[in-house]
Amino acid sequence: MNIFGWKSTGRGLLRPGKMRVQQDRLSGVRTAAMTALGEWPRSYEAQVRELYLANAIAQRAVGLVTDGVASAPLLPCDPVALGLIRARTAGQALLETVATHLLLHGNAYVEILPGADGRPTELFALRPERVAIEADSRGWPMAYIYRVSGATSRLPVEQVIHLRALHPLDDHYGLGAMGAAAGAMAIHNAATRWNKALLDNAARPSGALVYEAGEAGTLTTEQYARLKEELVTSYQGAGNAGRPMLLEGGLSWQPMALTPAEMDFAGLKEAAAREIALAFGVPPVLLGLPGDATYANYREANRALWTQGILPLAHKLLDALAQGLQPWFDGLQFTIDLNILSALSEDRERLWAQVGVADFLTAEEKREMLGLN
Repeated sequence: MNIFGWKSTGRGLLRPGKMRVQQDRLSGVRTAAMTALGEWPRSYEAQVRELYLANAIAQRAVGLVTDGVASAPLLPCDPVALGLIRARTAGQALLETVATHLLLHGNAYVEILPGADGRPTELFALRPERVAIEADSRGWPMAYIYRVSGATSRLPVEQVIHLRALHPLDDHYGLGAMGAAAGAMAIHNAATRWNKALLDNAARPSGALVYEAGEAGTLTTEQYARLKEELVTSYQGAGNAGRPMLLEGGLSWQPMALTPAEMDFAGLKEAAAREIALAFGVPPVLLGLPGDATYANYREANRALWTQGILPLAHKLLDALAQGLQPWFDGLQFTIDLNILSALSEDRERLWAQVGVADFLTAEEKREMLGLN
C-alpha cells in the first residue's frame, strides 16, 4: 500500500536527521526550556488528565470541531467504504475520535482490521500516546509499535493509516494543539480553583486574628491549637458564611481587602479561556466568552469555524482515510457535500445568484460550477 510513498522517486535516499522533540514531550522528559515555561504537566497523558479533562472551555472547543467533522455530510461513494468510516467499533465513532486525537496529540493512527478475505472489515483508532514508530536505517517507517498494559504489538505499515499535524522539527510525529494551550488551561484551572477557595471562605479573603498579649503573655501551644481548630470548624467554609465570631479577651479580628492583582483573576481567567479557544481554532463567541468583537454575530462566527477549522480538518482526515483504503477500493474519494451545510447557506445563495445572472455561461457550465454534475 502506497501510504508513505514507497514507490515515489527518491524513496531510497536517506531521510534528514530524525528529531524526537515530540517524543520527548510525550514521555515527560523535561528540558531547561520546558521548565522555564511554568509548572504544568509536560507529558501528553498528564496534560489530558490534569488539564483537558478538568477544563470546560477546552472540551467544548474540541467538541465543536470534532462534532462538526463527524457530522459533515458526504456525497455518495462506495457504500462499503462509506460504511467503514461511519461505523462504530467497540462504541468508538471513528471520525470524531481521529479528529480529537489529531487536535490534541497531533497524531492519529487508524488500524485496518482485515477479514478472512484480507479486505478491511473495521477501522479502529489507536490511542496515539501508546504508538511509537519503528524506522529503518534510512529513516522511513517500517512498523508501528503499540504498547498497552505491558503488552507490545508490532503492526506493519500496510495495516495502519497515520495522520499527523505538521511538526517543523520532527520527521515522524505531529504537533498537537494541546501543548500550546497547556499553559492557558493551567491558568484557567488555577483561576477556577482560586474562585472555589474564595467561595469556600465566604467569598472574601482571609483576615487576621490579632492577639494583644498584655499581661497574659503569649498564647500557649495548646491555646494556639484550640483557636486554630475552632476557626477551621466553626467559621471557615461556605456553610459558615456570615456567622458572627465570638472572641475572647485579647483577641480582635482585622479583615483584609483583596488586592488589585487578586481582583484581576476574573479577567485573567477570561484571557486564558480566549487563548484556549484560539489554540483549537474556535471563535470565542461560540463558547459564550464576553467581549469578543471580531465577528458581527454568531452566524458569522459559525461560518468562520466551518471554513477555517472544521472543513480543512475534515478534508485532511477524509483524504488520508481514502488514500489508506485505495488498495481495496480503487479510485476511492470521500467528498463533503457543501450544498446542504446550513452554516454555508449564505455563501451558496450568493454563488447561485452570481452564476444565475451570468448570461455568457451555458446551462451545463452553470451546473458544473454549482457542483451539480
